[in-house]
Amino acid sequence: MRFMFVGDSMTIGRAGDYTWRYRMWQHLGTSFGAPYTIVGPRTELYDTVANTPVSSAYADPAFPASARRHLAGWGEGWLHMAPVIRETVAAERADILLVSLGLIDLGFYTDSTQTALNARRFMTEARAANPRVRMVLLPVIPNIRARSDAPFAAECDRFNELLAKSVADLDEASSPVLLASRPESYDIGADTYDGTHPGPSGEHKLAAAFAGAMHQAWGLGGRYQPGR
Repeated sequence: MRFMFVGDSMTIGRAGDYTWRYRMWQHLGTSFGAPYTIVGPRTELYDTVANTPVSSAYADPAFPASARRHLAGWGEGWLHMAPVIRETVAAERADILLVSLGLIDLGFYTDSTQTALNARRFMTEARAANPRVRMVLLPVIPNIRARSDAPFAAECDRFNELLAKSVADLDEASSPVLLASRPESYDIGADTYDGTHPGPSGEHKLAAAFAGAMHQAWGLGGRYQPGR
């Protein structure tokens, strides 16, 4: 089983972060019970000083290089990933995509309608590379901007509705698509370090959302048990 993490700045993480990818790697190592590999064309964290993804300074230096792989980018969204996902799934031979995208699209690039169309294109392109690929999608978690920008908050809500419809429309037995549940207890004050990007508690909650969806729907892995 070959897992690939796909996401924006919340997924790539910055220098010094553990990342929710790390938390998922820990979870898979203790509960998956079958051979698995983490794949992807990138391994770096974002360096906020250099303003480029060149850092290897994970909070845990023992995080294996082989498990650091991903397809995530600071400032990248569905708009950026849809055109490259077919070639990446083919090259990496990915079986399961764990995807957290949309906030950056809505904040800077596209409205909810176009963002949802890009998400549909992403799913279609992934299947063109692997007709049996599985996908778990996380709804957008509105960030601190949504507290003071009502139109932006409304676009986040509308996109999540459209994403749920897309999942229902595109789900297939041979290539299932799951919509993970937003962690009910997720608090942007307590679970992020800046109102957007997850700190350690937020990382655990994001990883738990993906782990819970796979366990409940597909029987993969066990219940998520937060580590340190």
